[in-house]
Amino acid sequence: MNSFQELIHADKPVLVDFYADWCGPCKAMTPIVREVAQTIEGSARVIKINIDKNQQAAQAYGIQGVPTFILFKQGKILWRHAGMIDKNGLLSIIRQNA
Repeated sequence: MNSFQELIHADKPVLVDFYADWCGPCKAMTPIVREVAQTIEGSARVIKINIDKNQQAAQAYGIQGVPTFILFKQGKILWRHAGMIDKNGLLSIIRQNA
């Protein structure tokens, strides 16, 4: 959990994708999240957290459904969204907070 804390306390925004391997919408979001990560490379970071393997992180942020996206900057939650979202929506949120 320490490295996760270090990542979300960075000066650049960090979009965290909380997901599960068994989640259909999460699987559908994977290529979109990958494209977003490539598009914003350098100005922000995207990481994926498997809630089944990282239950401590999921509990700490009250993840009740997947996918859940949280945008952090310097350890603060700037934005949170549960459920699917399109590429442009994700890019817009990240760019507003970069």
